Amino acid sequence: MGQDEQGRGHEPIRTDRDSVLSAISSVFARAGMRSTRQRRLIAEALAGVAARNSDFSTEDLWIRLRQEDHTIGRATVYRAVDLLLEGGVLDRVALPDGTTTHRVCGGGHHHHVTCTQCRRIVAVDACLPREVVRAVSQSTDFEIDGHALELYGRCATCRQSGSASNN
Repeated sequence: MGQDEQGRGHEPIRTDRDSVLSAISSVFARAGMRSTRQRRLIAEALAGVAARNSDFSTEDLWIRLRQEDHTIGRATVYRAVDLLLEGGVLDRVALPDGTTTHRVCGGGHHHHVTCTQCRRIVAVDACLPREVVRAVSQSTDFEIDGHALELYGRCATCRQSGSASNN
């Protein structure tokens, strides 16, 4: 069990198919949205993304879904992604080039480390120490509501391929 910045424990990130589908259904139900074919397609596509441990752009998700159902609207997909971000099923990850991507994370408070070469993203259970958050709060006279920590570097595969090409 990890801890968030307030020291409360949280559940590990669960991205298995059934957990993802259940979490998405719960978010849609809490928002008062009925289960439509298009929302089920979105949920199934995101369960597949989670199974591959990959990330996606909303536009790419919409394009992929249009191949299965040409009537699915861009606004439907974008609204669903926004709702799932708010519901904690998805995370928006900032990339080193300033763009963003999304991941199915569906767990408690965590952060990501992103490879600057291949863009591989890994969720990490690491956080700023409470003392750092408290010091920032005191020095700025802000009441800190939350934070995002983005870490960038090169993964082992990219480091290895980079050193092989330098020989």
